[in-house]
Amino acid sequence: MNYSDLIKAAVEIKKNSYSPYSKLKVGAAVLMDNGKIYTGVNVENSSLGATNCAERTAICNAVCDGETKIKAIAIASDNEEYILPCGICRQVIAEFSGSDTDIISTRRNGEYKVYKVKELIPEVFKL
Repeated sequence: MNYSDLIKAAVEIKKNSYSPYSKLKVGAAVLMDNGKIYTGVNVENSSLGATNCAERTAICNAVCDGETKIKAIAIASDNEEYILPCGICRQVIAEFSGSDTDIISTRRNGEYKVYKVKELIPEVFKL
């Protein structure tokens, strides 16, 4: 599948990141089952526990619009290495996707890798 539009959305939105503490700007874009793309950025806080990652911001934006089924998610940063979701974000992604949902991880140079949810969180917590 061609994810160029999804990756482009994640790269473009990262400029809006509020990251005065880590200096790591992260953007995320989620492609929902209906074809709509929602974006988000990391929003840091001096009380680090109040920080929100880009992935969760994008997912919350989709849920606020009534969308709850993720088809794919792209994550972009200025890192040399591939950026991957943290543990909390992996759990939130799993809540709104299937085990075969694609997670696209990018590098600053534009290269990307595609992972499946089941690769990044093989034993997902479910109630």
